[in-house]
Amino acid sequence: MSDMSGERRWELWGPLRPRYETPRPRKVLALDGGGIRGLITLPVLRRLEDLLRQRLGAGPQFRLCQYFDYIGGTSTGAIIAAALALGKMATPELLTFYRDFGHQVFAKRNLFERWKSLYMDGALQEQLLSVFGDTTDLSPRYLQCLLLVVTRNASTDSAWPISSNPFAKYNEPERENCNLRVRLWQLVRASTAAPVYFPPEVIAWGPSPDQKFVFVDGGTTPYNNPAFLMSRMATAPAFRLQWRAGERDLLVVSVGTGSAPVLGATADSPETNLAAAALQTLSVLMAQAKVDQDINCRTVGRCTYGAPLDRELGDLIPRRSDGTAVPLGEDLGRAFLYARYDVDLTREGLRALGLPDSIDPAAVAKLDSVDHMDELVAIGEKLAAKVNLEHLGPFVP
Repeated sequence: MSDMSGERRWELWGPLRPRYETPRPRKVLALDGGGIRGLITLPVLRRLEDLLRQRLGAGPQFRLCQYFDYIGGTSTGAIIAAALALGKMATPELLTFYRDFGHQVFAKRNLFERWKSLYMDGALQEQLLSVFGDTTDLSPRYLQCLLLVVTRNASTDSAWPISSNPFAKYNEPERENCNLRVRLWQLVRASTAAPVYFPPEVIAWGPSPDQKFVFVDGGTTPYNNPAFLMSRMATAPAFRLQWRAGERDLLVVSVGTGSAPVLGATADSPETNLAAAALQTLSVLMAQAKVDQDINCRTVGRCTYGAPLDRELGDLIPRRSDGTAVPLGEDLGRAFLYARYDVDLTREGLRALGLPDSIDPAAVAKLDSVDHMDELVAIGEKLAAKVNLEHLGPFVP
């Protein structure tokens, strides 16, 4: 691609060219994995969409893909991110779809098949096809903004963050295994193939037999929270977007699916059964990865909003010696502005949001908690009340 003229390279962007050809401040939206707990994310996005529509004076057809230049997600976040990038559904429609999606997808296998995975993948595939279609791929003609889907190639034992960026090395159109030709529904299915819960997804990445790979959930990579990954992919030269970094040039908004400590073995009973250990290991892996990415964003970027990480770090929002936050008008030289919306799914965390004790933290923390979808939405609505456009600094009028 480096041999192409500038004009030829920009032609690869198709209908997105006018939006991306001219350098300007850019905005990134990153969505965590977390199974059916994606229902916590959606009220936050609905609130953000409503506030931006009002502030920008936009009409009812306004979509988040018109504001955010790059939307990405992992696992359940990949489903939501892909739907947003297509621009066909407003967030209230997406919330309605997601409720039905949960009931359809989390249908248990019969008892004799559960040694493979807890759930069948037929309903999952059917639901993804209903939203994304059979022919939609990552080409610019289908998307309203850039999209990132995080999955893991189990065949090569490596994280595969797949971007729709036309400039990316493995998106070059002359490649027989060009990433842009992968079907969107299948890529999202690969990102949601959580071990224990769903079977892996096999994708033929090119015409030769050795280009068939087995994919599992992107939450089994370090990027269950893909926010810091997206900041790198937006700015690092290797990824060929090379957007400007800086507090006035790059905004990263990150939305979680709730977090809670997974209490496991005790000193009196150090071992658990195999099935319980597998489920617990997956939850712990996803939780610790998202925390690490969050810390990276708050230290390399400048945090404008986010709950305290722990008792030692606090929230890492820059403050003066008297404890007041440094005004955003004062540039501290960080790589980007960063707002993080997530909720603590412990009893104390739910109480802090004003939620009743009738909500069982252990029940809503499960990745397949379809019997508690109303409660997950209620938690999301309380979290959504924390959204404030002031957290986006100079990136809104």
